[in-house]
Amino acid sequence: MNRVPMTVQGEAALREELTHLKSVERPRISAEIAEAREHGDLKENAEYHAAREQQGFIEGRIQELEGKLGNCQVIDVSAIPHTGKVIFGTTVTIIDTDTDEEKTYQIVGDDEADIKVNKISVNSPIARGLIGKEEGDVVVITTPGGDNEYEIDQVEHI
Repeated sequence: MNRVPMTVQGEAALREELTHLKSVERPRISAEIAEAREHGDLKENAEYHAAREQQGFIEGRIQELEGKLGNCQVIDVSAIPHTGKVIFGTTVTIIDTDTDEEKTYQIVGDDEADIKVNKISVNSPIARGLIGKEEGDVVVITTPGGDNEYEIDQVEHI
């Protein structure tokens, strides 16, 4: 099975969610199922069926998280010497050469990506165009909106 890159923060967030599901949600839903069983006929008991469905979702998510955590390769970018090169986990500030607009992104794993907080997947077109380049390099990145030219202004190991 392929190892999936993940930042230290991403791995901690998944472990926290897994712990919450196992220690809080799983017992809660078990109690709801037991309570719904006490109401009698299970064939026409909507509460029972809803609780069982929710249990299926929780168990599925627990399995998914355990699988991801079992196959993850945690990369602590702060422990890697700073060379100015864009690698997984670095925070990159780029400048659009046409508009001088500055953007900052952290390159993270697929599960951690959230454009609202400027975290982009290592598999996104922007990240693929930046990986391996260095501060001062000018790169052309092909996106669904067309080709864009950016200068790499700063690379940080945060």
